[in-house]
Amino acid sequence: MRLGFVLAILGFGLVVLFLNNDSGQSFGMDNDDFGRMIVLLPMVALLSAGILAGRRMGESLRYLSWWLLIGLALVAGYLYRGDLEGFGQRLTAGLMPGRAVVATDASGNAEIILHRSRGGHFEADVSVDARELRMLVDTGASSIALSYEDAMRIGIDPDTLRYSQTILTANGEAKGAPVRLSQVAIGPIVRNDIRAIVAEPGRLHQSLLGMTFLGTLGSLTIQSDELRLRDQR
Repeated sequence: MRLGFVLAILGFGLVVLFLNNDSGQSFGMDNDDFGRMIVLLPMVALLSAGILAGRRMGESLRYLSWWLLIGLALVAGYLYRGDLEGFGQRLTAGLMPGRAVVATDASGNAEIILHRSRGGHFEADVSVDARELRMLVDTGASSIALSYEDAMRIGIDPDTLRYSQTILTANGEAKGAPVRLSQVAIGPIVRNDIRAIVAEPGRLHQSLLGMTFLGTLGSLTIQSDELRLRDQR
């Protein structure tokens, strides 16, 4: 019964805090102060009940210590929820290279973080015309280059294109067909009406995210095994 009482109070407090996260206040109190009160309230109630029931002070203090630790963990989780979310995103990105992590730098600017893949390259899950494609980030490519298969995946019929441009790939020279992409996005970085090239069948095994997209960014930096992309201000 005591455990249920404590959990009920803490659960109620957490629900109120999350519901009032945007307003910053709960019942006329600052959310941080309200959170501290919610943690202290069941502790005081349990300690008072233990003393009134004639229990030994040592047992009451032991219970108080446990609830104090639980309460501190809950309050810390709420106060540092942004940091915990960022840590979770970074952990997921490290385990799943290519997944973009949205972070905030020291100046408060949003940036995309990509982790190096096992092959030593930077890959990204890119939304192209509302379809997600795994692309290789390539600053040496002057344009976004789509493989024949990826072009079909986003709704382009490669057989109707005119392969009039020469492009360089890992397999040597190839012919490419110029196209326009309605939208290309990585996380919150979105570009519309982007120039791209579709490679001939069998000449490009992975689509490339080239400079027609990368050149529009505010900055692109490599730090150890991280590639950081920042949008223009």
